[in-house]
Amino acid sequence: MDPKNILVIAVARFGDTLLITPVIHALKQHWPNAHIHVFAHKRSACILEHNPDIDSIRPFSKKRAIWTGWLPHKPYDLALVYGNDSELVNYARRQSRHTVAFADISQQQGNVTWVARPKSPMVAQEERALLINALGIYPSCWQLRYFINEEETTFAQQFLKDNSLINKNIIGFQLQSFPAKAYRDWPVGNFLQLAKQIITHDASTYFLLLGSKESEQLSIDLAKKIGEEHCLALAGRVSMRQNAAIMANLSLYVGVDTGPTHLAGALDIPMVALYHSYHPGCYLAPLQHSCCQVIQHPTSLDNARREDNMAEISVEEVWNAVRKIMNGMKVKK
Repeated sequence: MDPKNILVIAVARFGDTLLITPVIHALKQHWPNAHIHVFAHKRSACILEHNPDIDSIRPFSKKRAIWTGWLPHKPYDLALVYGNDSELVNYARRQSRHTVAFADISQQQGNVTWVARPKSPMVAQEERALLINALGIYPSCWQLRYFINEEETTFAQQFLKDNSLINKNIIGFQLQSFPAKAYRDWPVGNFLQLAKQIITHDASTYFLLLGSKESEQLSIDLAKKIGEEHCLALAGRVSMRQNAAIMANLSLYVGVDTGPTHLAGALDIPMVALYHSYHPGCYLAPLQHSCCQVIQHPTSLDNARREDNMAEISVEEVWNAVRKIMNGMKVKK
C-alpha cells in the first residue's frame, strides 16, 4: 500500500483530538508524500491548525456523514476512523479504497481492516495507534503535537506586556474538567491553599486561572481570594488558540485531567497533573514529556468509582510536586 490521500476521522473533544496527533505524525513519517486530511468536530478542528503533518482540516459530524459521500468516486486511498459511530465508518467506506476502524474483534472484511478494541485499559496514545499498528506502522514519537503561529505568539507577548508579566514566574491553574466529568475536579479551596503555599515560598509568583466560559465565574471568585497583585482570571476571556499561546509562556502548569492538560503536555510545559481513580494518570499522562509530575487519586482502578472524591488528593501532596519543579525552574523569556 502506498496511499496518496489519507483520511483521518476523529469527531471528538479537543483533548481526544490531540491524542491522535502522534498517529498522524507516524503516518506522515511512513508515507511522506501522502496528503493527510482530517475530519474533526467543529469545536475541536482548530486544535490541529498549523500542524505540518496535516494538509487539510474539515469540520465534520455524524449527521453530515449520513447525507454526504454517496458519489461512486473514492477520493481517499486509506481512511482511519476513531470512535464507535457506524455513520462515520460507513462514510469512510464509501469514500476510501481501504478503511481501518475499531470493532469487537480483529478481522479483514473486504476493504475494511477491523481492529479489536482493547479489553483492558491502555495508554491513550498507544490505544489510538492500534489502527496504524494493523498497517505495520509503530510510532516512536509519542509526544502530542500542537503548533502556535507567529500571529498567536505576538498576541501572547502583547498580553504578557499589557499585564506586566514579562520575565515573571507564571503558574497556570486549570480548575475544572468539562461538566459531564466534573467528578475529576479538585476542590477549588485546595487550589486556593496551594496558591497561598506557593506565594509563601516565592512571593513574586503570578497565577493565571485558565479554563472555558463555564469556569469564568469560579475563576473570578478565586482570583479575588488569591489577590489581584498575584492573580488574573483568564477563563472565558480568550479563544482556545489564544489561550494556548499564552500557556506556552507558563513556567508551570497545575491542572486536573481535561483537554488543556493534554495541551500543556503537547507544549512541553513543566506540569503537575491530577488524575481521578477512574481515569488513572498511568494511561493519560503525557508521554515523552520533559517535566511532568503525576498525582494519582489513592483509590486503585480495580476499586474506582466516579463518586471517589478528588479531595482525597491532599494539598500537601500537590505542593510537594509543585515545589520540586519550582526549585529547578527558570523564568520563561
